[in-house]
Amino acid sequence: MRLHPVRSYPAAARPAVQDQLAWQIACLASDPAPLDAAASDMAVCRLIDNMAVAVASLNRPPVSAARAQALCHPRAGGAPVIGAAPDQLVDCSWAAFANATAVRELDFHDSFFALDSSHPGDAIMPILSVAQQTGMSGAAFLRGVLVAYQVQTALVQGIPLQRHRIDHMAHLGPAVAAGLGAMLGLTPSVIYEAVNLAAHLSLATRQIRKGRISSWKASAPGHIGASAILAVDRAMRGETAPAPIWEGDYGILAVLLNDHAGHVPLPEPGTPCTAILETFPKAHSAGYHGQAIIDLALRLRGRLPNLDQIDSIVLRTKRMTHVVMGSGSGDPDKWDPNASRETLDHSAPFQFARALVDGFWDHDRSYDPVTIADPDFVALWAKVQTADDPEWNARFDDRGPLDKDHGAAAVITLRDGQIITQELAVADAHPRGHAPWGPAEYEAKFRTLSKDILSDAEINRFLAQARATAHLSAGGLMGLTVSASPGLLSQGRAGLFDL
Repeated sequence: MRLHPVRSYPAAARPAVQDQLAWQIACLASDPAPLDAAASDMAVCRLIDNMAVAVASLNRPPVSAARAQALCHPRAGGAPVIGAAPDQLVDCSWAAFANATAVRELDFHDSFFALDSSHPGDAIMPILSVAQQTGMSGAAFLRGVLVAYQVQTALVQGIPLQRHRIDHMAHLGPAVAAGLGAMLGLTPSVIYEAVNLAAHLSLATRQIRKGRISSWKASAPGHIGASAILAVDRAMRGETAPAPIWEGDYGILAVLLNDHAGHVPLPEPGTPCTAILETFPKAHSAGYHGQAIIDLALRLRGRLPNLDQIDSIVLRTKRMTHVVMGSGSGDPDKWDPNASRETLDHSAPFQFARALVDGFWDHDRSYDPVTIADPDFVALWAKVQTADDPEWNARFDDRGPLDKDHGAAAVITLRDGQIITQELAVADAHPRGHAPWGPAEYEAKFRTLSKDILSDAEINRFLAQARATAHLSAGGLMGLTVSASPGLLSQGRAGLFDL
């Protein structure tokens, strides 16, 4: 691995093209390095994981709306929309938007953490939609996915966004553009233009994940994926993009990131892209900072037979959890029983209290408004706070991606003064956890989440097709979608595209 330096430059000292980050990413994407077998297998697992959570969300309003929008843009030889009939093909950019929205809605797919957080699996559906429309092979598709993971995780390790109140979607656009360039076999000069434009089009403030978190959180990755597709299309037509998008005196580093200077880790030429192996799945439908917290609450439930005796609960944890999902956010919404689901899946106090009361976590029942509004639950929930803990910060900040401790130590004070403490470093499903996930767990998740929506035959057909991804020939990727059982899909409201 080599560390590419990044910083902003005055206009008179603008770096040469070959020294710019976008060019380095373009060279990575165009490198014909061999595919790593373990990384390719994991990409298939994440494809199955994406489809599992997409199917479970098909009738949620943001997904119904995105699907309805996509179906207003039919295209012969286009790409399929998850849930719809396989012959209902649409323009790949709209398929990317609808399918990525379905994946993101339940906050239930993979994550990665370094200087910032990200969900690198957001890149899969935009790349798959283009692959389906253009007749790519399974191997080409996997190459695109693995490059996208490599680029996004590299940017997360080298360029911090959250501390500057910029949303992590800013790293997704260039990753998708690079993955598409790799899959399509584009030249470095074309990929360079696409990466610059995709980075420019991906910028948004962090307000998307603070205060009243709306359903746009689910749609943002699809929007960015579609923007990256547009960027690649423009670059293929010979159009240029703003450059240097990161290093320029009016660029991202100078204007939005307070002249940040750092290093972005990139593989040496000829080295396979394996960064996907440093990312991790979700066993629970909640923001990743809550994964270990939910598992911790489930462990503690047996030690707390009478929850009425709890006086207070403090979750001592890393700063990122405290600020993004806890007391450090300053958001009263995180304790509001009328808050949106999107807000609650970013509330560590809610997640700990809900798991402690129920003894399970379910992507649907755990967010039931009736149980959330129960006065006894609201009273317990109000007792849960987070605390920024220096030890947990060190255990997170000073370690490599897979060695970071994401969890918390729960300090529970009972009314009689007794104090009960227990900690959990990482979620059970994490590669270092008590039950790290492999192919069987991803397939079980797909079967569980799709059993009431897809027929048994459709479930088995998709899994067989997904397992064979690496060997699919040109055009074979059209089977990497699913159709809901007849009559199960909800219809979104009519909009502008229906007029």
